[in-house]
Amino acid sequence: MDVRPLGQALGAEILGVDLHAGIDGETAAQIRRAWLDYQVIVFRGQELSGEEQVRATRVFGELQLAYSTIRNGTEVNYIGNFLAPDGKPGARGDGIFPFHQDGVYRERPTRATFLHALAIPSKGGNTAFASTYRAYEGLSAEMKERCEGLSVVHCYYKSGHNGVGEKQMIERYTHPLVVAHSETGRPLLMCDREMSESVVGLSEAESATLLDELCSAMERPENVYEHVWQLYDLVVWDNLATAHARTDFDPAEKRMMQRTTVLGDKPVAYRSPMSAAR
Repeated sequence: MDVRPLGQALGAEILGVDLHAGIDGETAAQIRRAWLDYQVIVFRGQELSGEEQVRATRVFGELQLAYSTIRNGTEVNYIGNFLAPDGKPGARGDGIFPFHQDGVYRERPTRATFLHALAIPSKGGNTAFASTYRAYEGLSAEMKERCEGLSVVHCYYKSGHNGVGEKQMIERYTHPLVVAHSETGRPLLMCDREMSESVVGLSEAESATLLDELCSAMERPENVYEHVWQLYDLVVWDNLATAHARTDFDPAEKRMMQRTTVLGDKPVAYRSPMSAAR
């Protein structure tokens, strides 16, 4: 197995691994180490069935059931703008999707997301990844101190995305704004423009201003790796250490992604050494 960095901020390509053949314990440990180090890992040319992708996903932990009401209770979800391999429509298939972290509106957000390209447009439809580690690290000492101890209300809406349909809130949960990564212990920001509704204890205006400032810090080009998809890529990302977004593409062209996820733990607030000593 070989690891080749892809971006300055995060991202690496994994070479020499055939996921069809299964993963032994030593290889699994190496892949997980690369995933923690680079936050986003890419396997090229892995034409995987849903069952094969589920098997690879289980290496990372307990599978999370698909969030889409179209496939409620299944382990495989499809993000696309035409009929998926199971004969049902893909979910959220077209247009720009702002930076977000999967499942933050639940008590236990997604830990890892696996996205496998079954069809891609000729251009666009890229997935950009922003480092929530680097976003926090780049804040001033005063801003870090201000954010520590705050919490954010996150919501998931059934519709209303891209200006279409009436918003209907389905799930809502409150998490710390600054979270300690469950494996590395590093501090990271948990907020975004898509799911984060408000900062607890702040006025509406104060909350909106703070969230905009933090999201802007996260989205700086030096914190982002943009993945240009190739057919049958499998991309696996750390959903705590990153936020992700989709760029626009021609809706007349087909784009279909096969998606599986790993269930995470309830996020724990980060306490800096200085605040912990108080």
